Amino acid sequence: MAVVDKLIEILCRERGERPIVCPQSQKDSYWRALVNVRPPAPLSEEYIALEGQYLGGKLAERGVVNAEELQYSGNIALWKGDITRLKADAIVNAANSQMLGCFVPCHGCIDNAIHTYAGVQLRAECARVMSAQKEEEPTGSAKITKAYNLPCHYVLHTVGPIIYGRVTKTDRELLAGCYRSCLELAAAYGLKSIAFCCISTGEFHFPNQEAACIAVRTVRQYLDQTHSSIRRVIFNVFKDTDREIYQRLLG
Repeated sequence: MAVVDKLIEILCRERGERPIVCPQSQKDSYWRALVNVRPPAPLSEEYIALEGQYLGGKLAERGVVNAEELQYSGNIALWKGDITRLKADAIVNAANSQMLGCFVPCHGCIDNAIHTYAGVQLRAECARVMSAQKEEEPTGSAKITKAYNLPCHYVLHTVGPIIYGRVTKTDRELLAGCYRSCLELAAAYGLKSIAFCCISTGEFHFPNQEAACIAVRTVRQYLDQTHSSIRRVIFNVFKDTDREIYQRLLG
């Protein structure tokens, strides 16, 4: 029995279900969907070990990208790709205020991808953090967790502003706060490299051009004005349109 079949069997048994019969080519998506909808709860050491083996194999297939080997201009780099492949001290997750990851099966958001490839332990840690906090995560702030099966060391979770109409001054300040909060938290942990996703764009509807301007300006101000452990900042994009925007802004 393949590792993915064992994982599916354990997750289905936990739900009181029998696994659905499906082609082997669909098993990865089936497993991912089961993980995405699973609430935070303890799982057996057997599952944790099997999931680590499975995700390690998936990462080897996709390939690790070392942040130190990217092309930098000063201490800033632009990289287009899957942030869950990036080996840096920390990557940034665009989280929601519940901070538990995306529960939509196989959704295309970065929150879903990070929680999927980190494994179930990430949601469990986030749940412990939120239980201790006793309230939703405020917009513009950040929390840090382990990265588990990701190649980075830590994940910084930040909640960006959601845009419903026009972008307001408060929206801009909150988005800048996301970048500052992540940088300050990374520095507090003595981290040297941090990779930012495009916070608040996509599902949260912040205009890409304006969001990128705020991101670049905030990061540059922090690096210019603050003496901290951070030596490398990566702007990670997934779309060609965002890459073109950042290329223009970074010169």
